[in-house]
Amino acid sequence: MQFIILAAGKPALSYAKQGVELYLDRLKPFGKTELKLVKAGSSEDVSARLLEASQGCLRIAMDERGELWTTEQLVKKAKQWQMNATKRIAFLIGASDGHTQQLRDKCDHLLALSKFTLQHELALVTLLEQLYRCHTILAGTPYHR
Repeated sequence: MQFIILAAGKPALSYAKQGVELYLDRLKPFGKTELKLVKAGSSEDVSARLLEASQGCLRIAMDERGELWTTEQLVKKAKQWQMNATKRIAFLIGASDGHTQQLRDKCDHLLALSKFTLQHELALVTLLEQLYRCHTILAGTPYHR
């Protein structure tokens, strides 16, 4: 199972760059987690790029309208994906104006990290941390405590 995080634009804020690097390094021992950046632009352009880049994946749009999963629910989903031999799961983080309705309609899940609207760089770091936490729980390592 491979996690692919597709995000619009490069992180520009120093804390976000550091957080992304930290969690991508921590995720390396657990297998394939990849960050792919698509060119920033309008909501329509970014949504089209995200859909194209996520073809063949189980798609999860990060969206404030989405479901609020707990970490335990994410772990349960990851176990189901492993059991179902789901090969690629793509988390889609859009531009500052969010996703188009077309993108939301083509996704398997809409997931919110919070009821707050999060700046997309903060959402990226938070998502990476939760994926790391999920992997540590699955592996039985103590980080999640």
